[in-house]
Amino acid sequence: MEILHHSVTGSGKPVVLIHGFCENETVWDGFVPTLAKNNQIISLDLGGFGKSSHLLPNSCSIEALAEQVKTLLDSLEIDKAIFIGHSLGGYVSLALAEKYSSLIEKICLFHSTALADTPEKKDTRNKVIDFVKKVGVERYIESFVSPLFYQPRLEELKNSILEVEKVGKTTSIETIINVVAAMRDRENRLDIVKNAKYPILYIIGKNDGAVTIESYQEQINCNSLIETLILEETGHMGMFERPQETLEALLLFCR
Repeated sequence: MEILHHSVTGSGKPVVLIHGFCENETVWDGFVPTLAKNNQIISLDLGGFGKSSHLLPNSCSIEALAEQVKTLLDSLEIDKAIFIGHSLGGYVSLALAEKYSSLIEKICLFHSTALADTPEKKDTRNKVIDFVKKVGVERYIESFVSPLFYQPRLEELKNSILEVEKVGKTTSIETIINVVAAMRDRENRLDIVKNAKYPILYIIGKNDGAVTIESYQEQINCNSLIETLILEETGHMGMFERPQETLEALLLFCR
């Protein structure tokens, strides 16, 4: 069986970096060299994305994406790791935690949520599918990426926005449609967070339009092992918007 594209850097306790929607492993490029000083860093391209673009699961779901990650980790003989998941990557991390709890040392939900989509969010996902079918990948990505960032800083962050757009435009329309549907249909995994016996770090953008700060209240207070980092004047892309703060938080979390 072909495994996901991945990179392994450094040595020590394994840390698995899982990117978000229409991203690939390069989203973590600014973090890997520092994190790898004390840990073994496994950064990967989820099925359908980056150099794993040809590995989109036939029946795409968050669980199917998670199974591909598990197959990769089995091939690397990793039986316990810290997981850091950005957005979609957080959904995948929680799906792994649900089925393979012994695999989890810690989880960081980096602008991600344990909740399922609301009916309103599901409707938005359906509109995204219709929109990308109508206008194509390039136009969709140009409309999708910029709103992920804190709007008053768009000019300051324009190079990062262009970088994220460039990666996003390499995503196939098939992947976008199927993964949007998978996100829309994902399960509520709040019980995984409530019952976790391991530390969970939530990194939250105070101005995140994709996952609003209000939606976190029930999650961040449901387990004494939960830590939170709330980033002021930050949207959904903290690794670009607040690189130093988020890297320092991850370094501390991975100790």
